Amino acid sequence: MTPYRSLFDLSDRRALVIGAGSGIGAAVAQGLSAFGAFVTCADLDLGAAERVRVGLEGPGEATRLDLTDSAQVAAVIGALPKLDILICTPAINVRKRLLELSEAEFERVVNLNLKGSFFALQAAGRRMAEAGGGSIVLFSSIRAQVVEPGQGVYAATKAGALQLVRALAAELGPYGVRANAIAPGVVETPLTAPIKAHPEWYRAYADKGALGRWATPDEMVGAAVFLASRAASYVTGTLLVVDGGWTAVDGRFTPPL
Repeated sequence: MTPYRSLFDLSDRRALVIGAGSGIGAAVAQGLSAFGAFVTCADLDLGAAERVRVGLEGPGEATRLDLTDSAQVAAVIGALPKLDILICTPAINVRKRLLELSEAEFERVVNLNLKGSFFALQAAGRRMAEAGGGSIVLFSSIRAQVVEPGQGVYAATKAGALQLVRALAAELGPYGVRANAIAPGVVETPLTAPIKAHPEWYRAYADKGALGRWATPDEMVGAAVFLASRAASYVTGTLLVVDGGWTAVDGRFTPPL
């Protein structure tokens, strides 16, 4: 009989969380630790990663990692005793219309969101394929599916990263490696903090979803733990949408039914 109670148990797993210093990455690192994983908290800000590491329920470590540096990504992943779970969360956005975006701004977003994701997927994929298994979870976005003015390049990188995940799932399935993506809706993180300074904008985003509010980073943990665990042993190449109904609701007007 399948030991269903143990499906989410990560006590024998080693996880690397890239972007663990704040926001969704910090919450996911804490969540994986709570389910028993040994967590390596990686972030460009080593101090932030260390603060998250100290707050873990179980054992862990902190390391500095620049996701845009392919050699550093490969070195950090290669130095781990083993790698069962990779969670990759970092992203940036430059909110400008496409006709106003500079080449430097375009490259800045692409270099982290798409190119950096590729570095992590490639290095972790190689390590897991050699070991004969593992789970890769990349944080994409609802912007991989829907877009609005000022989000063009960000959306393109999130859609591109999703396709990288799907390709990796197809290529590494025979090696027992699963690759999936999570698409959050609007989440209160450092990336979205500037929107809070505009109450009408903030409220409009809240009203767009079926639940009428923003998400908190801890509400992304369940999806990440699921995809990382044995509970998702037959789930690969998919996009798990955690958006409070954003992509299900058509428009902001509620008709008088």
